[in-house]
Amino acid sequence: MEDGYQNRTGFIKGYYRGDSQAANDDEGGHSDSTEGHDEDDEIYEGEYQGIPRADSGKGSLAGGPGSVRAGAQQFRDVGVSEAERRKDQEELAQQYETILQECGHGKFQWTLYFVLGLALMADGVEIFVVGFVLPSAEKDMCLSEPNKSMLGLIVYFGMMVGAFLWGALADRIGRRQSLLISLSINSIFSFFSSFVQGYSTFLFCRLLSGVGIGGSIPIVFSYYSEFLSQEKRGEHLSWLCMFWMIGGIYASAMAWGIIPHYGWSFQMGSAYQFHSWRVFVLVCAFPSVAAIAALNAMPESPRFYLENGKHDEGWMILKQVHDTNMRAKGHPERVFTVTTIKTVKQMDELVDTGTDTPVWQRYSYYGLTVWFPDMIKYIQKQEYESRTKTFTGEQTAHVTFNFTLENQVHRQGHFFNDKFLNLKMKSMVFEDSVFEECFFEDVTSTHTFFRNCTFIASLFYNTDLFKYRFVNCKLVNSTFIHNKEGCMLDFSDDFNNAYMIYFVNFLGTLAVLPGNIVSALLMDKIGRLRMLAGSSVISCVSCFFLMFGNSESGMIALLCLFGGISIASWNALDVITVELYPTTAFGFLNALCKLAAVLGISIFQSFVGITKAVPILFAAGALGAGSFLATKLPETRGQVLQ
Repeated sequence: MEDGYQNRTGFIKGYYRGDSQAANDDEGGHSDSTEGHDEDDEIYEGEYQGIPRADSGKGSLAGGPGSVRAGAQQFRDVGVSEAERRKDQEELAQQYETILQECGHGKFQWTLYFVLGLALMADGVEIFVVGFVLPSAEKDMCLSEPNKSMLGLIVYFGMMVGAFLWGALADRIGRRQSLLISLSINSIFSFFSSFVQGYSTFLFCRLLSGVGIGGSIPIVFSYYSEFLSQEKRGEHLSWLCMFWMIGGIYASAMAWGIIPHYGWSFQMGSAYQFHSWRVFVLVCAFPSVAAIAALNAMPESPRFYLENGKHDEGWMILKQVHDTNMRAKGHPERVFTVTTIKTVKQMDELVDTGTDTPVWQRYSYYGLTVWFPDMIKYIQKQEYESRTKTFTGEQTAHVTFNFTLENQVHRQGHFFNDKFLNLKMKSMVFEDSVFEECFFEDVTSTHTFFRNCTFIASLFYNTDLFKYRFVNCKLVNSTFIHNKEGCMLDFSDDFNNAYMIYFVNFLGTLAVLPGNIVSALLMDKIGRLRMLAGSSVISCVSCFFLMFGNSESGMIALLCLFGGISIASWNALDVITVELYPTTAFGFLNALCKLAAVLGISIFQSFVGITKAVPILFAAGALGAGSFLATKLPETRGQVLQ
């Protein structure tokens, strides 16, 4: 092992000094970092910190601080300047890969792995928040169907804006700084959204929360990849993807453990109410807050510094990575031997985002993952309605109802001097009926409506039967006392329904684990393109099995199957994108993916309960197109990070 280390050091002699004579290899005994001081009296700024001087060879410092060629560069032909810049980038890429080899893979990368994993976990949590709180929030805020749909889409729209914004900013102010700002915005507005009462304010907070978290994926993958050597990159970026799955599991578990506990609430008067679903929203901000705290202990990407002409900062961080790993491996005596590092000339350039393969993939994934739970709810609703009892023309008088009334339809009935005391009405419908001298006390209701009914001399005391439950009804000499006006949570909702929503999402997210492990282990062995195309084709085939999912258990099984297969293509896309494009382009592509998600959700939801064929064909077609376009991408396995 020691011989291999010495051989490698000698091989890259052009950039390193691997022996004890390196500091005195010229007649005057000058080191590389002080070389040239005899010609003038310039004092090198980093000399007192032991930082070696940046490579001053051909093109290395053009456009950087103190460049002697900065004044002459403006007269050069633009094409020549661009060619020199690209040459500098290629030289930096090759040298940077060699430096990462010397730094090794160890404690530093694993620490950064968990820190960035928290940021990716926050993104996974954000995807599930609205879906989990919507059943409670829609009642708490009086949401109409259009408002419910807007709340579901607004997060993706915010993430789309955030991906474009933060991806571009990360190439200008740095990966770490951009990630800190984006996570801070997400945390702040997630916190506010748990307390605001109005629908419009809640929508605005979730929008800005999405804008904040939208930058996490492009920044996290670019940031982490710049600390990974080529033989580790595919595998460890795939392992990093697991935190998105962990975020989904965390959100499902927290929703399951918090939202059904309606006792976790308080109110201040009738204007301010804080129910359990708001506690869940608050808890979902914890991964983002934890990521912010952990990121403060991590350095900026050295690759970012070097590409922006900041040699000293980049060198110091690379030395920190080397020393941290060597100490953890029991080799504290090993010295970081880098003496010169290439820096790149700065120029504005347009970014070619290439093919739109990721857009097709995301379109299919988000569309199906939203359609699955809605289809399961629809199947549950159909099965529930099949057990509805119908009563027509019934006549009751002087009867006391003090038990739960559920899943019934009463038509053309006449209720005289009946009492409805301390009971729950769930999914009850009264049509064309007459209630005469009836008494309603301590009644709570869920999905209960009176249509074309007449109430004569009836009294409502301490009930939640308010006006929107009476459709085209006549109220003659009827009185409401201590009525629970306004929108409120239906605390009589069956816990099993909430359990199923969270449990289905938990299973769907957990099913991703095997596919994630397989893709991580095989990413560097079979290549990114084979992984992407193969997973897309198999996912495409699995879509057709949805035609046979006519039961709740069948749909859950298909959800798990699709999630476990499609995750490999997600991982391959993330690895390919980070290896082909700068963070700006990664953010732009991720923004297009979120736009595709918005389209997929909008289209797929509209077909719930109508037909299965259209969503299935849409998804299969998108996956097929994605697998075909994947063949047009270059294979990035074994290449240095450009």
